[in-house]
Amino acid sequence: MFSAFEWTVAMRYLRPRRKEGFISVIALFSFLGIFLGVATLIIVMSVMNGFRQELLGRILGLNGHVSVYGGVSGLADYDPMRDLVARMPGVMLVDPMIENQVMATGNGVARGAMVRGLRPEDMRKREIITTHIVEGTLDDFQGEDAVLIGARLAERMGLGVGQNITLISPKGNITAFGTVPRMRAYRIVGLFDVGMFEYDSNFIFMPLDAAQTYFNMPNTVSALEIFLDDPQKAPAFSRDLQKELAGAGRVHDWQRANANFFNAIQVERNVMFLILTLIIVVAAFNIISSLIMLVKDKGRDIAILRTMGATKGSITRIFFLSGASVGVLGTLCGFAAGLAFCDNIETIRQGYRRSPVPTCSPRRSTSCRNCRPKSTR
Repeated sequence: MFSAFEWTVAMRYLRPRRKEGFISVIALFSFLGIFLGVATLIIVMSVMNGFRQELLGRILGLNGHVSVYGGVSGLADYDPMRDLVARMPGVMLVDPMIENQVMATGNGVARGAMVRGLRPEDMRKREIITTHIVEGTLDDFQGEDAVLIGARLAERMGLGVGQNITLISPKGNITAFGTVPRMRAYRIVGLFDVGMFEYDSNFIFMPLDAAQTYFNMPNTVSALEIFLDDPQKAPAFSRDLQKELAGAGRVHDWQRANANFFNAIQVERNVMFLILTLIIVVAAFNIISSLIMLVKDKGRDIAILRTMGATKGSITRIFFLSGASVGVLGTLCGFAAGLAFCDNIETIRQGYRRSPVPTCSPRRSTSCRNCRPKSTR
């Protein structure tokens, strides 16, 4: 496509003589603009994608990709429904769950909390919980009086493993004197810290049987939580599941439940991509400016080349190669620099610390500006 003659002349024009140094400076700044623009684009988009992925992993680690809710009284016949859902393609895990709000009290401190009841074997399959147990163990997560609470909730209430936390449910028992809130003390068997303040300060897990007893929901659950092999398939899976259930439950996917939150992140990503792309466009205009100046400066050379038999297309390709070389080289270098920065971003973050302020030695020194005696007049 490009002849050796065209490559030779184009590369020669990228090394101008001393009197053409101004054009060389413009080409250098164009290269730096492309280089920094591409590197910044890769770094920022990588950080944004990593943030979104980390946030998505933490949110979906505790919440299923798709949830099937029952009516006011919950899902009564949930085991056959669970088996039906588990046989559908793409399903990794189906957990029956009870979810209700309570008032948690301990050491004179009262806070609202969300209680989730799960089977112990299902609880051990959630890696975000099993890998973030900071105190206690999941081996004790069984029986009628065991609970697992967030580390921040325990810190605010001054509780630890082995101590009791009292849960008060607004759905109380009906007596002759009215509705009496249901109250019971549970033993804390472990603390978890998943890194999300909302979960660590509000969530309490208890075995499913204990939750059914406490909330007076025998043989009933609030919902089925479904985990898929690909979270992005949740909307399509929800539509298929709704047809399979034929109205036996309400189906919600994670994208609908967190639509506003993730839409805001997506808009931010798109805007950042647009802004950084504009930086590259500005650098590209610098290349165009340098080419225009180069063409004006090489008018005599173009006339000589035309006299020697070079065609208009050949002249065009020469200057195209001169500009494209700057753009391609800047893009490749920026791409490599961006990948290198992203690959070592944690090392760079840890190394970017202010050096400690030097302290004066116990022995006063006249060479030290802080210790030098000040003159008085």
